[in-house]
Amino acid sequence: MINRREVLKAATGLTVGGAMSVVASATPAFGAPQDLRPGERYVDVPGGRVWVNVVGSGWRPPLLVLHGGPGAGHDYLEPLGEFATSRAVVFYDQLGCGRSDKPDNPSLWTIDRFVAEVHAVRRALKLNRHHLYGHSWGGWLAIEYLLRRSPRGVGAVVLSSTSASAAQFVAGTRYLRTLLPADVQQVLDHYEAKGDFTAPEYLDAVNVFYRNFLCRLDPYPEPLLRSAANLAGNQVYATMGGPNELSVTGNLASWHRTSQVSCIQNPVLLTRGRYDEFAEPCTDTLQRLLPRAERVEFPHSAHVAMWEDQQAYLHALTSFLTAWDPIVGWYT
Repeated sequence: MINRREVLKAATGLTVGGAMSVVASATPAFGAPQDLRPGERYVDVPGGRVWVNVVGSGWRPPLLVLHGGPGAGHDYLEPLGEFATSRAVVFYDQLGCGRSDKPDNPSLWTIDRFVAEVHAVRRALKLNRHHLYGHSWGGWLAIEYLLRRSPRGVGAVVLSSTSASAAQFVAGTRYLRTLLPADVQQVLDHYEAKGDFTAPEYLDAVNVFYRNFLCRLDPYPEPLLRSAANLAGNQVYATMGGPNELSVTGNLASWHRTSQVSCIQNPVLLTRGRYDEFAEPCTDTLQRLLPRAERVEFPHSAHVAMWEDQQAYLHALTSFLTAWDPIVGWYT
């Protein structure tokens, strides 16, 4: 747990978190002022254009949102717009999904390009001072961006329902499927052994997993259904992830940052649902490795606590971000 008296230490330039000395940067990341006019626009990124929507405004530092998938689009994260009464919330659909360009080019779907895309969005909006939010795959992208770019001006970070490696996520889903009814497990095993990921019986079994560990609401919220539709037949998801959440066969299968994640010095809030498809060891590992992390678990949630435990989720994020607003721009 972070001692939030560190906020005052940061504001006075004292040593924070042991050996790390927090020093304000006199040079903004992209020049000023930030371009946070509310509304929709398109931004050029490597490989095409992405749709960006700035919701709300306010004196508090904005929040840049990285959605999951890859390929899910921002839709299911719409509850985060509740923050827009006091701060701007920057949503965007990553290239290849939602309202953004969808180039037919599998070579584009790499974590390298997505890291460059985050930077391009920040540069286009002149985002010099902001918090960062990543959910699921968006958490992996946030970790990767922080480690590769050491970006100026990023304050607090929310890593929601994510992990430090793909292998740990896969290990977790393998365990969680053992909690399903035996007949469902048999159907999953049978069709996966055949390499048949489209059989109706198999898809029904996958949906049993999703009903337990993705979203436990019935019916699903409409924005979540829109994100699910974004993933259907999506080239990004197929190339980087695989046929579904139970079969990670794409180029993300080897992704791991377990040995480097401790280099992230930003204050981090880790969140997960009690029934999350990112099993508890995923969050345990991040909490152990990140030097400035605190953690909240939501008892009624699977993977989308922003819907399943909405009030508690938004309260936790509001409390965390508000506490760290004073230090945005001090991390360089």
